[in-house]
Amino acid sequence: MGLAKQAKILTNKQVEAVYQYLGTMRNGLRNQVIFLLSVKAGLRAKEIAELKWSMVTNANGDIGMEIHLTDAASKGRGGRVIPINRQLREKMTELFEQECRRHNFDLASSHVIKTERAPKTTPQAIVNMFAQWYSDVGLIGCSSHSGRRTFITNAARKISSVGGSLRDVQALAGHSSLAVTQRYIEGDGEARVKVVELV
Repeated sequence: MGLAKQAKILTNKQVEAVYQYLGTMRNGLRNQVIFLLSVKAGLRAKEIAELKWSMVTNANGDIGMEIHLTDAASKGRGGRVIPINRQLREKMTELFEQECRRHNFDLASSHVIKTERAPKTTPQAIVNMFAQWYSDVGLIGCSSHSGRRTFITNAARKISSVGGSLRDVQALAGHSSLAVTQRYIEGDGEARVKVVELV
């Protein structure tokens, strides 16, 4: 994947702008969960579409602390366990409580993301949603992969502060090799200036 073709990553201000915009929409809660699954958990469009409530709930039937993404819901052998970010967990709990009130809700088989007409959505529909949302907010060069790149880049920048390494970021991303993970990470020009002064 050439650098010029990569989806742009989002600044914290842009993440907040998109998040707030989505909250004003008809399916605002669902849309915010979709966005947070991308930017706070690094899920691909396919993974968001295939995610089931059984993958995010614990033995008590509550939203757990981790997403247990299966290989079948991912790309190749991309299944993995991803700790759930606090903001994402709050919104997922809200959506889960809403879904539990529906008469046809089944914890084992119900998908997290559905449409008004269908019990699940498609990866292409997720891709289209992101394209529309970013366009609505005026963000150019962003796609459904922007949230994932943002998540991976932010995780890479902060992982050493909690005693981790890029191998941990690779595991969170579900990449088969570290080289693939490194291609996702956006460089930081300001950090490069600072480090040169320390050399």
